[in-house]
Amino acid sequence: MLNRPFTGVIAAPFLPMHDDGEIDWATLERYMDWIAAQAPGGIAMNMDASEVIALDEDEQVEVVRVCLGAIRARAPFLSGVVAGSTRAAAAKAEKLARADVEGFAVFPPFPTFSGAPVPEEMIVRYHRAIAEAARLPIICFQFPKGWGPDYTPEILAAAAGIPALVAIKEASFDVAQTLQTIDAARRLERPIGVLTGSDTFIFEALTMGCDGALIGFAGTATRELVAMNEGVRRGDLAAAKAIWDRLGPITRLCWRPPIRDFRPRMKEVLRWQGLFPSSACREPQLGVLEPERRAIVELCETQGLSRP
Repeated sequence: MLNRPFTGVIAAPFLPMHDDGEIDWATLERYMDWIAAQAPGGIAMNMDASEVIALDEDEQVEVVRVCLGAIRARAPFLSGVVAGSTRAAAAKAEKLARADVEGFAVFPPFPTFSGAPVPEEMIVRYHRAIAEAARLPIICFQFPKGWGPDYTPEILAAAAGIPALVAIKEASFDVAQTLQTIDAARRLERPIGVLTGSDTFIFEALTMGCDGALIGFAGTATRELVAMNEGVRRGDLAAAKAIWDRLGPITRLCWRPPIRDFRPRMKEVLRWQGLFPSSACREPQLGVLEPERRAIVELCETQGLSRP
């Protein structure tokens, strides 16, 4: 269940593809089964990590169907909602709700919400329309500065007036913004969860006060990140940091500039683990060059990343 405030680690896995850029459905089933077996607090597809912008609507619905069949109710399943207008977003959410998703991570409508400031009313009306159409929990999305709306304390308080809002994905990759969001969420009459989406400092964000994560890197070391979050929450920082000392260098390599390349980099990680037969992405996204591929493999081996 996605209760308010939501706490825990939601994995945002990657989407396996054949070398021609078509979805590898058989691998997706096996991969979702592997993720679900590691007991995340939720699984979110049709996200940036799973290349939602490159998929047509029928493919997004089929991703939901295949993933739900493989997960078998072992974790709540969410879908991203990406659209260019309020009407389109509400219609897509309603359609995906009929496909049995249990909640939504709501992307801002690009390019309308690009740049700052974005009027509070635009943000609230957009999210309310999606929540009312789907009648399911939603998570709003703080992007890096300039990519989407900045959730000031005032805007977050207004958005939190939507009963279905259970959390915010805090993916600003900015320490000051993260701290502001945590403080603002705590001050709400009905608090919401703050889930870090900043893959380069997941451990640090948890120790700063985030309630969990909605994170692409949990598409590989799912069990470890769940354990790290639980360690922070029970005050065992040494155990949590030991996990991050192994994982952090890999995330920082995969999410280094240009950040768009985190997808093929992470697919190289998953290929090294034996989870994906190919690291292909759908064009225009390209793969990584051989020197970077070797660096990823060597780091995974050095850091002792687990293999199934």
